[in-house]
Amino acid sequence: MKLYYDSDADLNLLKGKKIAILGYGSQGHAHALNLKDSGMDVVVGLNAGNPDIEKAEKAGLTVQLNDEAAKAADIIMMLVPDQIQSAVYENDIKSNLQAGNVLAFAHGFNIHYNQIVPPKDIDVIMIAPKSPGHLVRRQYEAGQGVPNIIAVYQDASGKAKDIALAYSKGIGGTRAGVIETTFKEETETDLFGEQAVLCGGVTELIRAGFETLVGAGYQPEIAYFECLHEMKLIVDLIYEGGLSRMYYSVSDTAEYGGLAKGPKIIGKESREAMKKLLEDIQTGEFATEWILENKANGPKFNALRRLLQNSQIEQVGAKLRGMMSWIKK
Repeated sequence: MKLYYDSDADLNLLKGKKIAILGYGSQGHAHALNLKDSGMDVVVGLNAGNPDIEKAEKAGLTVQLNDEAAKAADIIMMLVPDQIQSAVYENDIKSNLQAGNVLAFAHGFNIHYNQIVPPKDIDVIMIAPKSPGHLVRRQYEAGQGVPNIIAVYQDASGKAKDIALAYSKGIGGTRAGVIETTFKEETETDLFGEQAVLCGGVTELIRAGFETLVGAGYQPEIAYFECLHEMKLIVDLIYEGGLSRMYYSVSDTAEYGGLAKGPKIIGKESREAMKKLLEDIQTGEFATEWILENKANGPKFNALRRLLQNSQIEQVGAKLRGMMSWIKK
């Protein structure tokens, strides 16, 4: 693995080019402000009536409608949600692309699964900070950065990788280090990590633990503390120093119990389920499911959201978090 740093990237490649950031959410605001502070010519693209227009303008950024921003730009960074990117591309970008333009992404879903098929005479790249946008912004302002990954899907100019590195430098990524990947690898590993571990596996493990204790007659509030509340303490230790640091920091009883009993919970059946989940991602089955779900206006998605919001663990948690003055609204 090769890491790229500030000395490997040339911001001059972005000089004299207009960069359009489409979207002004978590990542959008960070990219736009960091690039502006790096001396780049930045415009934010948003739809008419979007409440983020006022936020972006108050931050000193120029705002245009998506199609106007795309038409004026040399580099277009797509930072709208995955499920609307193809529509934004078809409606606002496709007819405004010119040979030599750069189309950039922070996630490879729409390129990898052919929801966006760009013309051959443009560069298609990825620059993906490995943190939420607000941390990307804070670290940049502190003179630091968060690690980025970059990828090149299409290199029409012969300089696509250099442009990706320059962009990463503009948002602070090369201060921390940049790793090169591919659109395929990023997309498939990102979806797998979200579903199997971060947003799917962990949350279901928490809910299953909570429901097991409550079902056995223990107080819901105590179950919440043991299965959800203390998760942050463990995750922070893992984040700071890996699994070994976490086990070093907890009691010997917790360490032994975790090492000896964890594999009984995440055993052969769970690992086989993970392999099937990965296969569904690799074959495009999950992508098809998600695309069709959005075309149908999200009936299953909205039902799953409601079930979670109305669950006992969420109701108990809301009450207990009210006791915790250190948690901000």
